[in-house]
Amino acid sequence: MELVKRVLTAVVLIPVVLILVLRAPVPVLAFVAGIVALLAIHELLKLAEAYGNQPLHIPTYIFCGAFFFVIAVHPGATDLLSTGGFAYVGLCFAVLAPFIFLAIGMYSNELSLGFPAARISVFAFVYIALPMASLVQLREQWRGGFFLLFLLLLVWAGDIFAYFIGKPFGRHRMSPRVSPNKTWEGAVASVVASVGVGILMFHYALPISRTLLRMHLIKQQDGIFSEQSSLVPIIVLSIVLNMAAQLGDLVESLIKRGAGMKDSGAILPGHGGMFDRIDALLFAAPVLWCYMAWRVIMQ
Repeated sequence: MELVKRVLTAVVLIPVVLILVLRAPVPVLAFVAGIVALLAIHELLKLAEAYGNQPLHIPTYIFCGAFFFVIAVHPGATDLLSTGGFAYVGLCFAVLAPFIFLAIGMYSNELSLGFPAARISVFAFVYIALPMASLVQLREQWRGGFFLLFLLLLVWAGDIFAYFIGKPFGRHRMSPRVSPNKTWEGAVASVVASVGVGILMFHYALPISRTLLRMHLIKQQDGIFSEQSSLVPIIVLSIVLNMAAQLGDLVESLIKRGAGMKDSGAILPGHGGMFDRIDALLFAAPVLWCYMAWRVIMQ
């Protein structure tokens, strides 16, 4: 029954997510990414309560929501979503976050709770809000639509193969204390699947981009309309992104296990909470953003 729920949820969500990331206007994409981030942050703050903390719920939601609002209302025209512009805005919010939350923490009923609460809020912004916002900025980069599709398919393929290979065939546990169900066999299968997706996508980048363009899912600047000279960088990138995604999954498991919980929530049938669903992307998306930013700098 759990597997059926998991598959049905994926069948419904995957087409919606793909249309959003490929075709939705940037303000709409930023709004949806912000909602997803706030739901995951809500679950993270609930987990923090299990550690005996008293998070600053409302200030955290307002601060992170304001970050996505800035991104949503200034797409394109002011060049705010350029690589440099996004880095500047993200850095400003990250630098201001400790001061704002510590100032709010001074008004806690117990002074001993102020610093832990502020620390959790800053962590929520850096760990969840920034990576989710980086997905929005990736869409604005040259060939961004194609690379976003590449990232999502790579992470999903890795997750699927890790589950369906690791569960029946896994014998060597990767991290029994943090995630008892994860095995080295599943991890290897995940890497192989991600590399396979990377090779296929960039080997057939031209016909894939043409098909997406004909279906009006991407614009000309979002696709790859030239032959790729070498697949070696893509293979390396696929491996690095997969490792980042698997690490993101393990880190979220660490947070949940420490809180004594199996899932972060129950909003997605068969998948748990929103935090459970995006945990791999929270590590993989910033890695891809750094790679794409490096490409911009080197051009």
